[in-house]
Amino acid sequence: MNHLEVLKSPLLTEKLDQLREEQLTYAFKVDRRATKFDVKAAIERIFKVHVEDVRTLTVRGKNKRAGNTLGQRPNWKKALIRLRTGEKLDIFEGGA
Repeated sequence: MNHLEVLKSPLLTEKLDQLREEQLTYAFKVDRRATKFDVKAAIERIFKVHVEDVRTLTVRGKNKRAGNTLGQRPNWKKALIRLRTGEKLDIFEGGA
């Protein structure tokens, strides 16, 4: 799997902000077929950092209703990446 296909987008929530500050853990939405090894290789190659740990989980899509029609949002995969002490990802830093 291509490194650019593995990572879909960074995840930004208040809970993940706290996790990032306390434990140097970053979260990404990743391809559902990606393994932990794929995610680690993609992060290290794209951002030039050292990954210590990768945790993945599949998030189940919510059931939604539009009138009488029932539907379901698609399932997706989340990856939590812990970096080596002293390293950080610049895409999560900064702001306006």
